[in-house]
Amino acid sequence: MDGVSIPIDLAAEITGALHPVSSPTATFQGDEDNAGLQSCFDVTGLAVSSIGAACAELAALSSAASAQDLLLSRRLASLWFDMTIRPQEWQMPPVWDAIAGLYRAKDHWIRLHTNAPLHRESALKVLDCDAQRDAVARRVADWAAEDLEQAIVANGGCAALLRSMAQWDAHPQGKAVASEPLIAWTPTQQGAPIVASSSSDLPLRGLRVLDCTRVLAGPVCTRLLAGFGAEVLRIDPPAWAEANVEPEVTLGKRLATLDLREPPDKARFEALLAKSDLFIHGYRPGALDDLGLGANRRLELNPKLIDVSLSAYGHNGPWAQRRGYDSLVQMSTGIAHEGMLRGDKETPTPLPVQALDHATGYLMAAAALRALRVVRESGTVLSARLSLARTAELLKQTSLSTPPEAFASEGSGDFAPGFESTYWGPARRIRFPLVSGLAAPKWPLPARPLHSDMPQWTD
Repeated sequence: MDGVSIPIDLAAEITGALHPVSSPTATFQGDEDNAGLQSCFDVTGLAVSSIGAACAELAALSSAASAQDLLLSRRLASLWFDMTIRPQEWQMPPVWDAIAGLYRAKDHWIRLHTNAPLHRESALKVLDCDAQRDAVARRVADWAAEDLEQAIVANGGCAALLRSMAQWDAHPQGKAVASEPLIAWTPTQQGAPIVASSSSDLPLRGLRVLDCTRVLAGPVCTRLLAGFGAEVLRIDPPAWAEANVEPEVTLGKRLATLDLREPPDKARFEALLAKSDLFIHGYRPGALDDLGLGANRRLELNPKLIDVSLSAYGHNGPWAQRRGYDSLVQMSTGIAHEGMLRGDKETPTPLPVQALDHATGYLMAAAALRALRVVRESGTVLSARLSLARTAELLKQTSLSTPPEAFASEGSGDFAPGFESTYWGPARRIRFPLVSGLAAPKWPLPARPLHSDMPQWTD
């Protein structure tokens, strides 16, 4: 891009983080080369590099594709870092709960995340007020931001005060995250290589993926896997809902319900796990151990299981078990502060899209597919761990001296052919950013609400 400086090669950083194995070299098409998502960081570069890494792994698994022939659209990759569904004659639910968002505390800015009912109740209990934005704002103004952050987190809620990049770098959790690799690999088992054949158009056909992820990175990962042939079975606890993103991320998946605290449901889950190829999950570190489903138990149930996990704030350090979301991690790690500072704004300025979620989701997919290639070539079974906070560290290295030009307005050429018949009504979908090298993804099931299916594999 003209007038900008990007100090690192994102694609090389991501490729270097993947487990060593014979690796394809991908090339990517640039369209609107001087345009990008409006930010002081290279968000479009992160979109192309993370989606490209997953697609390169898909090409390596395909019997007919070549990663050298991969072409990706910068524009469409950027659009796929946001909502890709466009309802026709119906509306998506609001993205945010009415009281979620930024507030000015006594001394500093803080963000509350209240989309989940439990997190909303936790914040309101600490603030001791009604669920009205004005009432919340008045109560927040009486608190020191760090005290309020700690109180809400201690009560099981989600909040983050605004920190600068320097403050995060000096923070114990910032230091812990910086010491972690982008993808942390652990060999879990050694056996004979697996002989497997892949379809040219659906290279993941026959792969079983047990999905225990929530908003938003994990569902992005498993949506991609479903689009290239994997059977994805998502498991949620009773009454869990994500109405604001279900039309976006349930595409291609089967959606079941189990309460892992109940012995019959736990037994059913273990039976599913025993027959899975991939386990993708977003439980906080230690949560599965508390349910009697720790790493040793999972290995006992299925020695060949590839395990890919996600956390918000990393897997080490004092915040390893802290609940978090993309918008909160941007506040904690200095991204929102840098956006405010560099944009000469009066309020914290997040990225234009939830880039940490999307990038981490595609990196999870790339890691899962690289692990699949490793076990097929060497017999080594791997687990991989990623976090939103570590992805944030990667993005923070891409500071731009000048923000890119904005992309042209969305037009008819940006859409995939035809209409989707979702549970809620017809919709259009943005074209997947692959231009050539692989067949376009094909999702066999329409987007539907959670809890729509039985907890079982199809055969």
